[in-house]
Amino acid sequence: MFPNILVKAVAGFAVIGVSSAHMELKWPYPLRSKYDPNTPENLIDYSMTSPLEADGSNFPCKGYNTNTPWRATVAWSAGQKYNISLAGTATHGGGSCQLSLSYDNGTSFHAIQSMEGGCPLQSTYDFTIPEDVANGDALFAWTWFNLEGNREMYMNCVDITLSGGSGSADAFESAYPAMFVANVNNGCSTVEQKETVFANPGEQVLYGGSVTSSSEAFPICFSN
Repeated sequence: MFPNILVKAVAGFAVIGVSSAHMELKWPYPLRSKYDPNTPENLIDYSMTSPLEADGSNFPCKGYNTNTPWRATVAWSAGQKYNISLAGTATHGGGSCQLSLSYDNGTSFHAIQSMEGGCPLQSTYDFTIPEDVANGDALFAWTWFNLEGNREMYMNCVDITLSGGSGSADAFESAYPAMFVANVNNGCSTVEQKETVFANPGEQVLYGGSVTSSSEAFPICFSN
């Protein structure tokens, strides 16, 4: 009896260890983050570091954009520089990340910065809010495609407000590339140990790992 209990306990701790590994957006506070002091205890996601479901059932934002009371955790101004911070220990050799905005509550996201290769090997990344964003409420997203390990997509989303922009939501969506999406049953998959290089990374691009400005896009997917 006791050995079986011990085995089950060890297995349980192993599962907890796996789910608590990987990386997560720490700042700005994403939806249901344990780091946000204003997140109700019953809404906190203690597995924020886990990837999206492979079947795409909780894409985007783990579904939190549809079932979490809206509350902006940051107010950003167009043309200003800000930063994100990441938490976690399992960087899976790095990979590629994007920062994106959505004006339709997650129906579509458009990238404002790409970190191709070597992400998230740094704990913080700077970026600039474009001058031509639309003012008002928006969703901000950090996405990551890991270099090593299972083929996964990580995504955390943030309720934000924007001001000082010179554009409209329609113009923004036309001017900025769609966020890259893969590994969520959408017909597109990344490849282990091969850097993800976005076909349309946008104007703000940071290079790391083995990726340079001359690296060829990979993978090429019809859906992106």
